[in-house]
Amino acid sequence: MSSTVLVSLEEYLNTSYSPDREYVDGVVKEIDVGERPHSQVQSNCVFFLRQRYPHLRTWPEQRVRTSTTRTRLPDVCVTLEDPGTDIFEEPPFICIEIVSRRDAMSDLLEKLDEYVKMGVLHNWVVDPWRHKAYRYRNGALEPVAERFEAEEAGITLPLDEVFHGL
Repeated sequence: MSSTVLVSLEEYLNTSYSPDREYVDGVVKEIDVGERPHSQVQSNCVFFLRQRYPHLRTWPEQRVRTSTTRTRLPDVCVTLEDPGTDIFEEPPFICIEIVSRRDAMSDLLEKLDEYVKMGVLHNWVVDPWRHKAYRYRNGALEPVAERFEAEEAGITLPLDEVFHGL
């Protein structure tokens, strides 16, 4: 039987982890850093968004405080301007989660719900193993056929760019 060691938020925030980890209600959680398809999709998203929308800020694996007891690491997040803090406490405009083979659906949905509750307007999910993409809205994953869109900011991310090289 394993035991879980609880860590204070202060201790978590003042500790460097390699790779970085999430903080959920006193528990420091390892995240699956993914394999080649995961990394390829993450790189593709960051590269495309930075090239096409240089006025936006695109952040890979940035710590985001989703509540007073939780800090998450979206695979990619986008802000309209530089938040100016090392740990984001204001909601990013877009959070992108890239599925790893070992990800549990319940954990992914829990994280997406946190993003919505904190005020993230666009939550996108990419499954590089199945070459599928989803938008998370109203508590459900909706399939995306050709591109992600954040219309109010004029942002489009074509899926052929997301899956390029896979």
